[in-house]
Amino acid sequence: GPKANMLVSGNEIRQFVRVLMDKMNITRVEEKDGESSEDEIGKRDEYIVLFSRSTTRLILNEAELIMALAQEFQMRVVTVSLEEQSFPSTVQVISGASMLISMHGAQLITSLFLPRGAVVVELFPFAVNPEQYTPYKTLATLPGMDLHYVSWRNTKEENTITHPDKPWDLGGIIHLEKEEQERILASKDVPRHLCCRNREWLFRIYQDTLVDIPSFLEVLKEGMKTKPSVRRSKPASTVHPGRVREPQCQTSVQTINEAKL
Repeated sequence: GPKANMLVSGNEIRQFVRVLMDKMNITRVEEKDGESSEDEIGKRDEYIVLFSRSTTRLILNEAELIMALAQEFQMRVVTVSLEEQSFPSTVQVISGASMLISMHGAQLITSLFLPRGAVVVELFPFAVNPEQYTPYKTLATLPGMDLHYVSWRNTKEENTITHPDKPWDLGGIIHLEKEEQERILASKDVPRHLCCRNREWLFRIYQDTLVDIPSFLEVLKEGMKTKPSVRRSKPASTVHPGRVREPQCQTSVQTINEAKL
């Protein structure tokens, strides 16, 4: 993303999610009794989900971040890990969350299981520009998804740990010519590139990050100011036809005095 000629809306994705959750025997809290009033939604247990990674792209001060979030929003914070938990159990937790926080990565596709009105917070390592990597922003902001998207970027080089000695597909650069290594190390912003084997991109995206708590909370609070209020109710089962592409006009003569358009 950003992607031109989007042919799907959040309504189709949420229908897909309902079918998938049904197959996994997962029921959302607010769907158990049909429609939910705003009072009932306000009373339900609100919590934040933080994706924890154990091998790459680590949040180095995860415990400190959890404590800061719990204090700032007065909510409990739950960690989930695709490396340690089953997919259905992860979906079960995310499907009731008010906020999902994660480093940039494929695990953020699980944001499609969030309830309407939830917040998606995507964290980016040093030198990685959020405006250039927007698949999860695109997903969250599709009409009918009713999710609110916020991104945070590490701007402090001292708060990052790089891994030049790792294999190339995990961001290693020691196999490169010395000049190229020095160029990558000196760069403060990964230039635009094609996905997904760019050496500089891999080097930067596999960094571990010490999240600067004050700037993170500031960005989050600022982002929450524009969060629209969503009245969560059971969505109507409406089918939205896809866009008509390449329409053509055809004529045919049936008989001497009859033609069809």
